[in-house]
Amino acid sequence: MEIWEAINGRRSIGKVKSDIVEKAIIEKLLDAAVMAPCHGMTEPWRFIVMRGEGRRKLGEAYARIAGAEASVDSEAYIKKAYRAPVVIAVICSPSNRPGMVRIEEFAAVHAAVQNMLLTAHALGLGAIWRSGEPMYHPAMKATFGLDNNEEMVGFIYIGYPVGTTPAPTRRKGASAVTEWVDV
Repeated sequence: MEIWEAINGRRSIGKVKSDIVEKAIIEKLLDAAVMAPCHGMTEPWRFIVMRGEGRRKLGEAYARIAGAEASVDSEAYIKKAYRAPVVIAVICSPSNRPGMVRIEEFAAVHAAVQNMLLTAHALGLGAIWRSGEPMYHPAMKATFGLDNNEEMVGFIYIGYPVGTTPAPTRRKGASAVTEWVDV
């Protein structure tokens, strides 16, 4: 698949089959992620791959967070972690090296996620980058052993798509958001 085709054809796919995604394919996604640009070669990313019952760790964290706010059906929250056969937690672990800018570390990890999403699409997988309030909750950080300097960037849900790829979304053309400054 050509890069332009991958960029234009990639969509967030939240509905996937329960079919197992081979470890070698997941490793390709991770290999693509770590090729993202990063200032100062800090490589500020960390990944936790959850498959099978390993996804329960995420589901229980969702349930704990929801339960802290109200009386909830914990099984409904646990099921959220089982919406795809693979869930990859993506963590920003910023460098503490002098001169490193924290926001640039996050930019690098976001680029790593985009590499994973494009690679998943190119390999015929469906993927969606999920985030939201639970991701930033102290209980989520504790569940995945993040230190005080680290932050969760998202959960990438991956599997084989159900049905066809959604139609392209309507976007502004680049000309609508671009200013040219020529000398």
